[in-house]
Amino acid sequence: MISPFVKVQHEDFDLRAETDRLTSGRHDIGAVVTFSGLCRDEGGTLGALELEHYPGMAEAEITRIARLAIERFGLLGLTAIHRYGKIAPGENIVLVIAAASHRQAAFDGANFVMDYLKTSAPFWKKEHGRDGTEGGWVSARDADDAARARWAGDK
Repeated sequence: MISPFVKVQHEDFDLRAETDRLTSGRHDIGAVVTFSGLCRDEGGTLGALELEHYPGMAEAEITRIARLAIERFGLLGLTAIHRYGKIAPGENIVLVIAAASHRQAAFDGANFVMDYLKTSAPFWKKEHGRDGTEGGWVSARDADDAARARWAGDK
């Protein structure tokens, strides 16, 4: 089975470098789908989003999710990088790269990973206002649970 590349890190990532790392020298890959999630400014009110995680557990859960995606969609490679710490609007938060023989498997694999990351990976988000105020922890959204539910039958 293909092993996913999973990292939880404070520092930013380089989408091009990560795509090259996954595909370099590979001639069996016919499709690469990348998703990079960015921090929004929430209409100009957000100064930063603080992400906390449970070290070790976050990596293990993302690896579990990535392995499910590889198996389910026959992926030829998968990268999942999630940042933690204070992230300013416009900065990267998460990167998922799914590589497959054909486009549909790559699209589905990337969507699957993101739907599971949003609901299963142990990350907590806290908002910090542009005016210096500290907001509360961000609650889970029903829409994220609904998105994950479309993959019913997965554990």
